Amino acid sequence: MNADETPTIDPAVQSEKPGGQTCNAACKPIRQNNNPVEQGMEKSIFKEKILGAWLGKAVGGTLGQPYEGCDGPLALTYYDPVPAEMVPNDDLDLQILAAYVLLKQPVPKISRTTFAKMWLDHVQFCWDEYGKALQNLQAGMMPPATGEYDNFFTDGLGAAIRSELWACLAPGDPTLAARYAYEDACIDHAGEGIYAAQFLAAMESQAFTENHLDRLLDAGLAVIPAESRLAQAVRDVRVWCAESSDAAVIRTQILAKWGSENFTDAVMNIPFVIMALLLGKGDFGRTICLAVNCGRDADCTGATAGALMGLMDPKGIPAKWLAPIGRRCVLSPQIIGITPPQTLDELADWVMDIHDRLPPFEEPENPPSAGPRPLSARCGVFRWWFAQDENKFRPELPTTAVRRQFPGWKAGIPRSDVPNDSLYLMQFRFRLARSRNVRVMFNTPENSRVWLDGKYLFGREGGRMAPSLHRCPQNQYADVELTGGTHELLCGIAPLSGAEQLNWVMGFGDPETKLFFPGEELQMEE
Repeated sequence: MNADETPTIDPAVQSEKPGGQTCNAACKPIRQNNNPVEQGMEKSIFKEKILGAWLGKAVGGTLGQPYEGCDGPLALTYYDPVPAEMVPNDDLDLQILAAYVLLKQPVPKISRTTFAKMWLDHVQFCWDEYGKALQNLQAGMMPPATGEYDNFFTDGLGAAIRSELWACLAPGDPTLAARYAYEDACIDHAGEGIYAAQFLAAMESQAFTENHLDRLLDAGLAVIPAESRLAQAVRDVRVWCAESSDAAVIRTQILAKWGSENFTDAVMNIPFVIMALLLGKGDFGRTICLAVNCGRDADCTGATAGALMGLMDPKGIPAKWLAPIGRRCVLSPQIIGITPPQTLDELADWVMDIHDRLPPFEEPENPPSAGPRPLSARCGVFRWWFAQDENKFRPELPTTAVRRQFPGWKAGIPRSDVPNDSLYLMQFRFRLARSRNVRVMFNTPENSRVWLDGKYLFGREGGRMAPSLHRCPQNQYADVELTGGTHELLCGIAPLSGAEQLNWVMGFGDPETKLFFPGEELQMEE
């Protein structure tokens, strides 16, 4: 896309289409034939665009990978450090895996059931929503429940970053691309996290037929609810970019209105991508640097911006960006049991093969699923706790303690349940199948104190939430060697934030893999 092709953004343009693709009733009928060759696109151009998406994805992800999670702003103009090859990245890993699974099926079936089995068989990622989805799948739950239940990270970016495959399998058909994206995203997301995947899949699908940014954005907005936070954020960025070309100013506006303490939040990060596309004026390097320089989930924003640029103009990726990384696929070790493509060119061939064999899409039924797994604890209030030395005392539950049931590992209580200057105690009991090292996590923004088998374990005076075993904040987890059998975890929480609800997320897992224990390894007792 040339600079003179970049449109003037009309901030008043909004989709009037109601609803989102998560609701079947809101979906328009799908074309049964989305073959771009039969619609007039040469097959060589179709492949070129698919390959452009993968190359742009790889370049942007490699640029941003060293800065994933940084607050920003950054000032990159090129790779730093300059890589010797493509870096492994879950943005590509999970799309390669999905393509592999679909390629091996006699008739490719894009469905939540296909992807549930795929995750159980081939994925060992512990990160955020990935780890929670695996825990839910291992407990017998099926999507969409796996993406919503007990999941603090429903609005994360993990599904949005794997949207390109669905666009490539539904070129020029944003509605179909959004439906495909839902089947994938509901494994580990809900709400805004699903909308993010659908929004990008629709934009990318539209990019097979045109490169007019206004119309691409309209295509994305048309498949998600107009009242969603993501749709509002996208509309805001369009207005701000029409009013100013100062990326620093717009980044500040995005963070002021849509910022999140979770650096992977989709509603915060996708506006960075949109800003980069609008201000980049068709320049590939400038666009991916604008995205990455916003910080936060920098590898994902860079990869998404790069993929869209590669789709719109495959020949517009300069050689200086491609030369250091090559085309060889490098897969993360947490993807197991597959033979990946050797190169991105081979991946493009896979996608074309799958596309040509796809049957008309049929709306899947929700598969049978195990129900929620509530937790039970004896609960009561302990007074005058704050000045105590946690290493010398262990609070006792009062005689008035009652047994209380919580919906799962992610739970909360009303602030009104905890008198001032009191510690609300919850006594959980669990059985470990064998002796082993265990990571114990109890993460809350409130004051907290935790004891294990009568000994003080950890605590803090409030702070951020990141309830994933690989990046939980300090003093919200501990690694301990435990014998097989029954143990007692006493968790205390006291108000700090002024919120009406006191929330927490807890969990047990392997300190090495950072994966939550499946039910056969650890069971909570009634």
